[in-house]
Amino acid sequence: MASRKALQPNRVNGDKYSVLLPTYNERENLPLIVWLLVKYFGENGYHYEIIVIDDRSPDGTLEVAEQLQKIYGEDKILLRPREKKLGLGTAYIHGMRHATGNFIIIMDADLSHHPKFIPQFIKKQKEGDYDLVSGTRYQGDGGVYGWDLRRKLISRGANFLTQVLLRPGASDLTGSFRLYKKKVLESLVERCVSKGYVFQMEMIVRARQLNYTIGEVPISFVDRVYGESKLGGNEIVSFVKGLLTLFATT
Repeated sequence: MASRKALQPNRVNGDKYSVLLPTYNERENLPLIVWLLVKYFGENGYHYEIIVIDDRSPDGTLEVAEQLQKIYGEDKILLRPREKKLGLGTAYIHGMRHATGNFIIIMDADLSHHPKFIPQFIKKQKEGDYDLVSGTRYQGDGGVYGWDLRRKLISRGANFLTQVLLRPGASDLTGSFRLYKKKVLESLVERCVSKGYVFQMEMIVRARQLNYTIGEVPISFVDRVYGESKLGGNEIVSFVKGLLTLFATT
């Protein structure tokens, strides 16, 4: 009885959280990330939905998602696949069109972002009525695990350059684990022009320009459990080009 009462306030306040999960070749990771999301949302009594946006993964990710939908129900698992890889920004736009929540959570589907932090995101948002809450690897107890020295240097270097050039008012610009008010995310996505990894950085920069409030929660980022990293030389070059473009235009 006590536990049922504890769950009730989160349902009564009317908030609903839509998790956008863009996927490409995540058949091994998807069942576990979905199970963890269901676990932590359920334990805390939050109203939620998980929107899987698969870009025609050749490894059968969509077929796995279909099985998960049968297990957890069509009201909890929404499948919104696309015909090919079209980029992260357009994936969020596509997902938002189908989201019924008033809050949007974006995160990686490869288990780099643990759903256990989501209740902390929600608590932080409520404390300051923040427009967005971002997970940070570079404050408090935050950290990165499983990366080699090269990846750590690239991440630290990218974040340092961004801080110096753009002064964004947030400690982790390149992370992609965030909670947004839906109307705020819609506003930001409309203004963003970047592709790939620069997209997440531009979202914070635009948020600062529009005077949106930003909260931060320290997180542990763990390198993907299954599959290969999608960060390569082309992405690094694109990041630097995008950073210089933002510096020149913001």
